[in-house]
Amino acid sequence: MSASGDNLIELSVSELSGQVKRLVEDSFGHVRVRGELGRVSRPASGHVYFDVKDDKAVLAGVMWKGTAQKLSMQPEQGLEVILTGKLTTFPGQSRYQLVVESMEPAGEGALMALLEARKKQLAAEGLFDEARKKPLPYLPETIGVITSPSGAVIRDILHRLSDRFPRHVLVWPVRVQGETCAEEVAKAIAGFNALPAGGEIARPDVLIVARGGGSLEDLWGFNEEVVVRAAAQSDIALISAVGHETDTTLLDYAADRRAPTPTAAAEIAVPVRADLSVQTQDFGLRLLRAQTRELESHKAHLTGLARGLPKLEDILALPVQRLDTLAQRLGGALQSNINAHSARFGQSAARLTPMALQVRLRHVGERVASLLQRAQVQTRVGLERQTARLQSAARQLRVLSHESILERGFALVLNEQGKPVRQASQAPDASLLDIRLAGEQSLTARVEGGARPVVKAAPRKKPTSKKPSDGSQGQLL
Repeated sequence: MSASGDNLIELSVSELSGQVKRLVEDSFGHVRVRGELGRVSRPASGHVYFDVKDDKAVLAGVMWKGTAQKLSMQPEQGLEVILTGKLTTFPGQSRYQLVVESMEPAGEGALMALLEARKKQLAAEGLFDEARKKPLPYLPETIGVITSPSGAVIRDILHRLSDRFPRHVLVWPVRVQGETCAEEVAKAIAGFNALPAGGEIARPDVLIVARGGGSLEDLWGFNEEVVVRAAAQSDIALISAVGHETDTTLLDYAADRRAPTPTAAAEIAVPVRADLSVQTQDFGLRLLRAQTRELESHKAHLTGLARGLPKLEDILALPVQRLDTLAQRLGGALQSNINAHSARFGQSAARLTPMALQVRLRHVGERVASLLQRAQVQTRVGLERQTARLQSAARQLRVLSHESILERGFALVLNEQGKPVRQASQAPDASLLDIRLAGEQSLTARVEGGARPVVKAAPRKKPTSKKPSDGSQGQLL
């Protein structure tokens, strides 16, 4: 540094920025500011950058990742908050900013406004529609409870279930207040839904999200969007039992059923076993009385029908009379039938004389002899015809057989493979040939000289005779 004529010290930009930074931090080391959140930015680093403003000024703010994770509420644009932190500068951009250490809503009115805005947004998405709500099972086998394991809420639920109808209960421990409450409750709902049906751990048939009463800030975790969406996406029917009767959270709107208290949630989840026993007994008595009345009604109806039927004696009287009449007629009819058959038998016996039998036997014998003679003639003629056809076929076979050709002086030449030789090229030099002759005789020959062309001699001219002109005999040439 050097001094000029007016005794001002010359500073570098970094030196001046450092002095300003120390001055601001020493003067405003710890401040509390109230204002409305403007632009809110959440980069991948996990830090939160935002503006806090009023009607006249804007202040840049930053909240480091560790602080942001501990917030019980999420900063949103338009929310009026009270910020606590320290004022510092950011030399890289020549501006000052507030490093926030804590953030809280500026009164219950701000939280209610935020709650109302979030409720409208989620309702517009259809998460609160009655059409998507699932019916509760009448008698669940397993009940999943999402609550703090050390509070009085779980004891009240277990006690009420034991009094009404004991069921198997699975408890998913979560924090029901604080900055991690919303995330843990949402993961618990998703975790119960992820359990496989029929697995080692029984999948609940109904879920209960429970917490005791508290202020709006204490119950704020159940107003977070992540919890509402997890409840709306649950495949298992869900009962919301957060706070007392006058407490209302957004989870109540997304749940399939709202209970005013955790104890009431247990009453909604299961019926009273004693009431069921009484009701079952009443149904049994009613069923017995109804069956008795039905049987009596059928008995009376059957008795009335029986009175309208005729007596058995009256029904059988006519058939019995008819049977008696037929029985009386049966004896005479049998005797008449015997007499008729005896007369026919006598007539037939009279016609059966030895002479008639001899005549009939002679006629039958003559007919049999005639048929036998005709059969012999037909058999002889048939044999002669078949013999002639067989001899003709034998002659034709002999003519067509190669044996007849061999008898005329021809020979059948076979090569070493037993195949006929039709061309000279099929008999190579030095190969053996089998020559078949007539009378089943054969010769074996060896080929020498290979295939040779056949030279045909020129045809001889016929001799001609010329007569001399002088009339003498000509000479034969």
